[in-house]
Amino acid sequence: MMRLNRRRICCFVIFIYCLFSFYASYNVFFKPKSVSRLHRVVNRKDKNSNGITLSLKLEEQQGDFQSSKSEKEEWNPWEEEDKIEKKVLEQKRERNLNVFKKLVALNEPRELKVHIWGKAAIGLYLWQHVLEGSLEPTDPSAQWREGTLHAGSILFSFFTGPAVAPGHISLSADCVVLVLNGREEGKVAYATKWLQYAETLIQTQKLHHVAVVLLGSEQCDNEWIQPYLRRQGGFVDLLFLVYDSAWVNEEDIFQWPLGVATYRGFPVVKDTSLMLHSPRPHMCNFVGTVYKDSSRETLLEFLKQNGLEKLCLTAARKTWIPQESSESLKNYQEALLQSDLTLCPVGVNTECYRIYEACSYGSVPVVEDVLTPGNCGNSSSSYSAPLQLLKSMGAPFIFVKNWKELPAIFEKEKLMSLEEKVQRRKNLIDWYKQFKTQMKENFINILRNSFI
Repeated sequence: MMRLNRRRICCFVIFIYCLFSFYASYNVFFKPKSVSRLHRVVNRKDKNSNGITLSLKLEEQQGDFQSSKSEKEEWNPWEEEDKIEKKVLEQKRERNLNVFKKLVALNEPRELKVHIWGKAAIGLYLWQHVLEGSLEPTDPSAQWREGTLHAGSILFSFFTGPAVAPGHISLSADCVVLVLNGREEGKVAYATKWLQYAETLIQTQKLHHVAVVLLGSEQCDNEWIQPYLRRQGGFVDLLFLVYDSAWVNEEDIFQWPLGVATYRGFPVVKDTSLMLHSPRPHMCNFVGTVYKDSSRETLLEFLKQNGLEKLCLTAARKTWIPQESSESLKNYQEALLQSDLTLCPVGVNTECYRIYEACSYGSVPVVEDVLTPGNCGNSSSSYSAPLQLLKSMGAPFIFVKNWKELPAIFEKEKLMSLEEKVQRRKNLIDWYKQFKTQMKENFINILRNSFI
């Protein structure tokens, strides 16, 4: 009886064991597996060899068996921590992006805003001929004219006209270029008012940098502006000075070209209006005011005495006229356009508007290379006065020390073919274009290097 009971107990145990084994096998090998959100959260940290999380694989494999409703109802104990971690990452990403933007901004060239206040006629030469800017309105008699242009990393704004007065300009720039006339005592007094106004803006920190383009004295007597220069304790950072001043040092004082007579309405000449390929009826020309006992008087007498007057178109007047009529301006332009050479005798200074105006029309300037009385002369950066700037730029002019050299020059002209003269005209016009381009680049670079 005892043996039978033991046998039954053993069979029962074996039966229970087999039943449990079958159940375990079913759960392991046959029952579909479900992965809760809790398991997926835990498994996010486990990566396979290809960098793809195991939890994402399980989601894809078991997605057909999980309802969206049950997933929403499952509780994730790390949900708040996930939200906090995500917010921290977003803030960090935003900070890094801001740092990157600041680094990019520092490496990019900063745009410099510069106002040019044109209170002298040479301002129009700077703006229209050198910088190639336009003005509105186009009427030269308008009380207020202005224009803007981008040149490299500088945004220029130009203002000119009788209505442009101290305190009447809306200042939207840190830097100002004042274009002033300092030729005569009355002009100096007017220029001083503008300098005093600029000094007030500097003192009130409405302005940080000032440069001056100055039509100086023809004898280079410009001491009146020295107290305003920074090197003398003033506030003017840069000075661009017309004529061969000994002050020029290529550091803070630079020579600037006289240019054309914009105050008489001399225009920007386009290539389409030039007689480049046709024979010009006159070998040379001189149109201008002739003063008593001047080099101009000597020139005309020499032409007459040597029978050369018939080769040149001459129109002399005894009184200087500040404003040209439309007819006189047209006649002057025609004289330049119809002559191979333009005679440029010295006046109060060697440099004159006629030199640049002749270049505009491809008429070679014959320049009297003589230093006039006064304080002009060689500077510390050049020893080729007069006309240091033009000579340093390789001006293709004919330089003479005495008008007695003219007969030999005229004989050489007679031997030149039309093709040679045409090529010379093209070379002169190309040089003048390059000269203005170089002056533009120099002006912009000097401002940028000094003000940024």
